[in-house]
Amino acid sequence: MDRLSGLLAFARTAELGSFIAAGRALGISASAVGKSVARLEQELGVRLLQRSTRRIGLTEEGRLFNERVRRILDDIDDAEAMLSRTREMPHGRLRVSTPIVTYHLLLPVLSEFMARYPEIELDIDFNDRIVDVIEEGIDVAIRSGELPDSRLVARPLAPFRLLLCAAPSYLERHGTPRVPADLARQFGIRFRFPNSGKLQEWPFIADRSDPRSMLTCNNMEALKGATIAGLGIGCMPDFLVREALRDGRLCTVLDDHVDGRGQFRMLWPSNRHLSPKVRVLVDFLPERLAVVR
Repeated sequence: MDRLSGLLAFARTAELGSFIAAGRALGISASAVGKSVARLEQELGVRLLQRSTRRIGLTEEGRLFNERVRRILDDIDDAEAMLSRTREMPHGRLRVSTPIVTYHLLLPVLSEFMARYPEIELDIDFNDRIVDVIEEGIDVAIRSGELPDSRLVARPLAPFRLLLCAAPSYLERHGTPRVPADLARQFGIRFRFPNSGKLQEWPFIADRSDPRSMLTCNNMEALKGATIAGLGIGCMPDFLVREALRDGRLCTVLDDHVDGRGQFRMLWPSNRHLSPKVRVLVDFLPERLAVVR
C-alpha cells in the first residue's frame, strides 16, 4: 500500500502542480504528499519532480514515469468499476443496429435474453445501411466484413457460409450446373449491396462464371423468395436458407466449387467503461448463438 500511496501522491502532484492541491484532492496534508513522493524518488533512485517556489514540474524521467503510472492507475480504476458494475442490475434502453437478414439469427435467442434481463429495453434497428455508431449513439452494431473504424471494439459473433441455391422446379427446367462454366446457360438472382450499389460476388474457389441476371435486388429476403419461386439461382447465407433446404424448397449447387465463409462481428465504442447492459449483450450473444448453430 505504501508503494501505491506514493504513486497516487506523485500522479496527483504531476497533474495539479503542487503538493497542496494534490493533498486537497487526496484528503491528506501537503506534507504527507511531499514525503510520499520523496520516498518514491528514493526507492527509484531518480528525481521525478523539479521543485521551485512557484510550481512543481516534471523532470524528463518524471514525465516518462508519469505516463506509465497513469495507465496503471487507470487500470485500477477500471478494475474497481468492473467489480462495482457486477453488483448492478443491467437496465435501460439498449440500441442495436444490425442487418435485416440477421433477424433469423437473433429472434430465436432474444426471448431468453429478455427473460434474463427484464430491466433492459431492446431497441433494434434492422437496417442494411452503415451507421456511425458513435455519432448516432448506437450501443452495439452487428456487421460482417472488416472493422470499419479504429474507434470501435470488435468481437466475433457468428460465422456463416454463403451457398448457391436453386429451387427443384428451376433445376428441372434448366438442369443442374456441375461446374462454374455451366452457369453461362443459367439464370441468376443477384444481390446488390444497398450502401455501395455493388453486386455481390459469388464466392467461387477458382474458375468463376456469372449467369445471366434474371433479377437484381437489395434485400436478401426478396432474393430468397424469388429463388424459392424458381426464377433462378441465388447466393445466400446458410442461416437464411436452412429451413428451405431442410424441407426441400431449395437445393444447393456447385458446393465443391464455392468457399463462402463469412463472419458477423459486434462493434461498440472503445471507451474504457463498458456499461452493464452492453456487457451482458456482448457476452450473451456469442455464447448462445454458438449453441443454437
